[in-house]
Formats: sequence, structure tokens, C-alpha cells
Amino acid sequence: MPISSFMVKNQIPNEEGLYEVLGTTYPLWKIIERDVFEKDTTAKPEWHYSGVKFGWSYRIKDKKRVIVYLLPRNKYFKVAFVFGQKATDSIMNSTINNQIKTALQDAKGHAEGRGIRIDIKEDSLIEDIKKLILIKINH
Repeated sequence: MPISSFMVKNQIPNEEGLYEVLGTTYPLWKIIERDVFEKDTTAKPEWHYSGVKFGWSYRIKDKKRVIVYLLPRNKYFKVAFVFGQKATDSIMNSTINNQIKTALQDAKGHAEGRGIRIDIKEDSLIEDIKKLILIKINH
């Protein structure tokens, strides 16, 4: 299982390092980040260190919860969400990519909802990610 490209606890990732690690997917990271801030102007970004096994991840939160996690990898990144039942139902009844729906359906349910991670290696899923962000904000 690939882990964060940023593993050193006392080195919070910066834009230059992120650009270096993500390569051609850096603009896609920025599109997703900007989309969240446009849809929720109260959202706050935060780098979070999850320990020696997982390293640094980036999350964008509203007042109560994380809207989206962005997980840097070597030359790509993962977008992660946790959806409650209402959001899951909304996704299942949407035009979102069937692979995403299947991943969500197959995800183990937890008290906070179902979690999914989506690899972003090129731009084919960006519009679906934007729809997921909107559903997350609305539910």
C-alpha cells in the first residue's frame, strides 16, 4: 500500500515540495482544492501528520468535519471521502462514475459512514470529484 510522499514528522509539506512530488498531477490537486473553497467559503485547509506508518495528509474541513482528504503519493494523489447514509444514497442516485459507486457500495460501513479513496493520476474523474465534494458539503 503506497504511503504518503511526506513522512518526516517535523517537516510540514509546502507548495514547492508538493509540486515536486505530484508532478503533472499538481494542477489537478489545485483544481480540487479550489473547488472546495469555492463551494464552502468557511472551509479551512490543514496538513495532518498521522504517524510514522502514514505520514502527512492534507484535509479541508468545515466547522464540524473533514470535507475531503488529499493524500500525496509519488506522481499522483488520492482523494478520500467519508460519506454518511444520506450522502451515499445521493451518490448512488447520481450520474457519478459507476466505479466510484461500486467502491462506495463495497466500502465497509463505520459509525461515521463509508470511506473511499480514489486515485487521481489524470483528469478523467475531476468532474465526478467535484460532484462528490458538493454532495459531501450538502449532507
